[in-house]
Amino acid sequence: MSYNGNTSPALQPLDLSLKYKVADLSLAELGHKDMQLSEREMPGLMAVRKKYGAEKPLKGMKITGSLHMTIQTAMLIDTLKELGADLRWATCNIFSTQDHAAAAIADKGSAAVFAWKGETLEDFWWCTEMALTWPDGSGPDLIVDDGGDATLYVHQGVKVENDPSLLDKTYTNLDLKCLMDRLQLSYSRDPKKWHRVAKNIRGVSEETTTGVHRLYHLEKNNELLFPAINVNDSVTKSKFDNLYGCRESLADGIKRATDIMLSGKVAVVCGYGDVGKGCAASMKGFGARVLITEIDPICALQAAMEGYQVVTLEEALKTGDIFVTATGCVKVITGAHMEEMKDEAIVCNIGHFDNEIDMAYLTNSPDCKKLTIKPQVDKWALKSGRSIVILAEGRLVNLGCATGHPSFVMSSSFTNQVLAQIALATEPHEKQVYTLPKKLDEEVARLHLDRLGVKLTTLTPEQADYLGVPVEGPFKPDLYRY
Repeated sequence: MSYNGNTSPALQPLDLSLKYKVADLSLAELGHKDMQLSEREMPGLMAVRKKYGAEKPLKGMKITGSLHMTIQTAMLIDTLKELGADLRWATCNIFSTQDHAAAAIADKGSAAVFAWKGETLEDFWWCTEMALTWPDGSGPDLIVDDGGDATLYVHQGVKVENDPSLLDKTYTNLDLKCLMDRLQLSYSRDPKKWHRVAKNIRGVSEETTTGVHRLYHLEKNNELLFPAINVNDSVTKSKFDNLYGCRESLADGIKRATDIMLSGKVAVVCGYGDVGKGCAASMKGFGARVLITEIDPICALQAAMEGYQVVTLEEALKTGDIFVTATGCVKVITGAHMEEMKDEAIVCNIGHFDNEIDMAYLTNSPDCKKLTIKPQVDKWALKSGRSIVILAEGRLVNLGCATGHPSFVMSSSFTNQVLAQIALATEPHEKQVYTLPKKLDEEVARLHLDRLGVKLTTLTPEQADYLGVPVEGPFKPDLYRY
């Protein structure tokens, strides 16, 4: 059954007879062809299939995915399926789904997929609950999460079942309100559902910085209900996806949305972590003059050593042509900031959530008027008399306005995800947050070298003895920093 996006399933009970809900199943053939192109560009996933395909380490495991439903994710889904998993999937961002990718997965039957580009928030949480609930009413054994939405759903469900008075509170955050509305419906039908679901979950593997922060917060407060593997902090994820992925996909998103020439413009990048470093390199590579804002003295010093001018956002408002938030924090760009920007400045976000830019100021102020130029490109007339252009409604610009990171860098990230899922499925873990061992990190990197024509130098026995390592590694992290 396809879904055209016109009728919202807000507060609609789950329909567990559905095998999928996508925008247009006729796009499946295009999705299949696009996936074929990705096979050569995702050598890590293809190697994992070859290594573990016969063994099927995920056989019998029910896996919920809450991760951008793109072509690259379709390749991840097919890999998990080939390793034996039974999958249900939703996107983690209302604008990030590539409809031909969702259609291809629905057509192949690799997963029960519930995702389409341009979901409402009500749609989003309905899809997430559909992905968390099997036809017999049971939940997953494992979760693949991006930003922690599926993990949040289960934990918040347990909280509500422990304290139903939470349902009587007023929630001003629309995202949370939509989630609580769904939990109200869930609680009225089955007041112990999420306790049963949580009890059977063997673990979650988390993709992003923001989701990892949530997990460590739960662990610190002794609230983590099941084990978790922090995929984000694998070197072959954070230093590749966050840095090299953003270096290519930020400019892709801005250019597809606006057709602006970046050369000569002033680009202001808020945050100089791994994502910010990639964004700054992206803008610099196109000839933009780049300003950095930072709260961390080490990151600020790194930016200065790379030749960037480090300023406060207030200093940059009058000169910036493009503003990019990449911090993982909240209200980095406020309404007051927007009112001070030059006319038709472009404002976008590449941090995980939509709260780095204070969109509520724009949507709630009677002095601000929106003109939609095209999907995910809005021109806002401000109280100042000037206008700014907001991309993807403050959500991820590279996925909302383009197609996200390239397949090759996502192969690195998703190979880590598969290894984490195998570890959770086959080994016992406590209710804490783990990272993958460095040896596996090196193996993920090794799987991608041939595609780039890279040839490693082998240590001589004398050199290996001097360093205290085997001839072919693994290498000591205190000697090899990345």
